Amino acid sequence: MLSGMSGDETDLGSVIGELSETAGAMSIDEARREFQDLFIGIGRGELVPYGSYYLTGFLHEKPLARLRRDMAPLGIARSPEIKDPEDHAGALMDMMAGLIDGAFGTPQPLAVQKSFFDKHIGSWMPHFFADLERARAARLFRPVGRIGLLFMHIEETAFEM
Repeated sequence: MLSGMSGDETDLGSVIGELSETAGAMSIDEARREFQDLFIGIGRGELVPYGSYYLTGFLHEKPLARLRRDMAPLGIARSPEIKDPEDHAGALMDMMAGLIDGAFGTPQPLAVQKSFFDKHIGSWMPHFFADLERARAARLFRPVGRIGLLFMHIEETAFEM
C-alpha cells in the first residue's frame, strides 16, 4: 500500500510523496473507477497504453510486429493467459526489467538493453506518461504519469553515460 510512504526533496521523491498522499485519500472503488475511465471506458478509455496505438494510431500494427520479432531471440514469449498485445506499457516495463535482471535467461548487455529501450519504450512511452499526467480522469494516476516521465529521463540519461 502506498499510503504512508514518504518522499524526499528530489523531484522523484516529491512525486512519490504526492502519489502516497493521493492514494491515502482515495477509496479502492474510486481508484478502480479511475482505472476504468482512463484505460477501459465504454468502448475505449481516455488513454490507450499500447505502443502501436501511440506510434500509428491503430492497435496491432507494425510496431507490435517489430516487437514480437525482437522478443524471440531474447527468449521473451507472450504468456498464454495474458490477452493484451505485447506492446502494452506494463508488459514492456516487465520485459525491460527481465532484460536487466536476467529473467529471460541471462542479463542482457547494455547495448541490447539500450536498443530494446530505444525501439520499444523510448519511442513512445514518454508521450504516454505525459498524457497520463494531463488526463482529465487522472487523480491517482497523475503522479504515476510524472513518475513515468522521470524514469524515462533517468533511463535515457543513464544510457548516454
